[in-house]
Amino acid sequence: MVGEAGALVTVVATLFLAVLWVTGTSFPALVHGLVAFWRRNRERWRQERQPMVRVTGEKPLLLPNIEPVSAPVDKEREILAPSKSHDLENELSTKAHVEQLRLPLTDYQLPDINLLNRPLRAGVVRGSREEKDNVRILEESLANFGVKAKVVEVTRGPTCTRYEMHLSPGTKVSKVTGLSNDLAMSLASDGVRIEAPIPGKAAIGIEVPNKSRGSVFLRDVVETAEFAGSASPLTVALGKDIEGNAIISDLIQMPHLLIAGATGAGKSVCINNIICSVLYKAKPHEVKMMLIDPKVVELSQYNGIPHLIAPVLNHPKKAAAALKWATAEMEKRYAQFARAGARDIAGFNERAMERNLEHMPYHLIVIDELADLMMVARADVEDAICRLAQMARAAGMHLVIGTQRPSTDVITGLIKANIPSRLSFTVSSAIDSRVILDMSGAEKLLGQGDMLFLPVGQSKARRIQGAYVSNREIEKIVDYVSTQGEATYAPGLASLEEVDNSLPEGSADQDERFEDAVRVIVETGQASVSMLQRRMRLGYTRAARIVDQMEIAGIVGPSEGSRPRQINKNHLLVKTLLDQSKK
Repeated sequence: MVGEAGALVTVVATLFLAVLWVTGTSFPALVHGLVAFWRRNRERWRQERQPMVRVTGEKPLLLPNIEPVSAPVDKEREILAPSKSHDLENELSTKAHVEQLRLPLTDYQLPDINLLNRPLRAGVVRGSREEKDNVRILEESLANFGVKAKVVEVTRGPTCTRYEMHLSPGTKVSKVTGLSNDLAMSLASDGVRIEAPIPGKAAIGIEVPNKSRGSVFLRDVVETAEFAGSASPLTVALGKDIEGNAIISDLIQMPHLLIAGATGAGKSVCINNIICSVLYKAKPHEVKMMLIDPKVVELSQYNGIPHLIAPVLNHPKKAAAALKWATAEMEKRYAQFARAGARDIAGFNERAMERNLEHMPYHLIVIDELADLMMVARADVEDAICRLAQMARAAGMHLVIGTQRPSTDVITGLIKANIPSRLSFTVSSAIDSRVILDMSGAEKLLGQGDMLFLPVGQSKARRIQGAYVSNREIEKIVDYVSTQGEATYAPGLASLEEVDNSLPEGSADQDERFEDAVRVIVETGQASVSMLQRRMRLGYTRAARIVDQMEIAGIVGPSEGSRPRQINKNHLLVKTLLDQSKK
């Protein structure tokens, strides 16, 4: 037996060496090729060994071999056994085909990095005369205020330069933090931000804007090893910090993000960065997006990409209905998890892979301007956002919400409490900064992508220069992914009622309490904003808007200064006008 085995080994080794000699292939290359061949074909071989079972007369599903009834089964197998969960398989496969958008796109290719512009590299001179002058001015200015400090390190970033300073023993940090305006005047700078202390260091940081600002492009971050090595399909490229490190974040870990900033500060560019980052990491069957754009012009260019679960939503009422659909979808997912014995979307997808069922995609819900939604349907929008923020993480549904009005009537306490990750661009006041970040500092930012990022679990915000992606780059990415497949919308979203366009030109969207207000005015004979406020418990802005809508509909006359408005008391005519305004 030993001799036969030895002869067999000798023959195999001889044949192996002969193949290497004839083909001229190296031993490592041959081994690598055999391994690659096995990896490419193992899934096909596994499927060929499994029987084909037709379910419900529709589409064939590949199911694993069913064990005999007499075989013992544990709890987990009992949950997933075909004999006891046949209805679950039907429900999951059918629901995946209809509502979870069956779009496998097995040949789908992620966008090429060359679709993004290669930035022009400009050398940065460290230790320049500007930095040396600033070091001297800072030390002298602090000494004039009785603070002994020495600059120990200078770090130049794309937007600002940080001067790290060691304070003399016994000097209070609070004595330095109140000198930002005085230091800005000494440096003749637009604004100085003081970080005291720098996280992880026994030093304070004084951030001074660069006279010549650098730029960070999306390609700078997407090309990094950190972005390429991330396995999450919801990895986003935010930009670079003051030390030049690429800032990569995972929306699955956030799990929701709140973005605020004044007009022109870079909020919409950041949202485009997030969407493009996901397009570079995820295939359509892995991530589905719902984009809500009340401004109409910010996100409309993404219409038609195969990642969309619904057309880009522009009308606030349709957006509110879509958010309600999202909460219902979340509840359906949790019901599926319970029947499958899974705790979250990752566990469900593992079980679905074992059973050859449809993969459940992550859902990314992006709202470009929350203030417009809150103005039209405040109660519905706030309730839906809070429910999703509280419960949707395990269901694989994540929110990215932006607003240019970080006031308490838009970013309410409930919304803030349920969205722990925050990102702020420059705002007009320290009060707005505290609303979004729970700390001041955002009012000192410089605009054009300069931002503070406060992820969940951290107490200190991190200053980042946001990456820039141009409209032309977005168009190229959208064209690339759109040619590989068409968007298939969920029926619950595709069948949303169309926007009412029958109101006269220049009129606003009809308020949901419009009819009640008409009845109150006709019954009382008073058409005043203050009366509606008292009788219907409305705010001034909403009551005034309802009165304007009545004027457009012809129910009340125009304003005549201090004199009361004329009211059309013909009940039949009022009913006709109401019916016409609904058409």
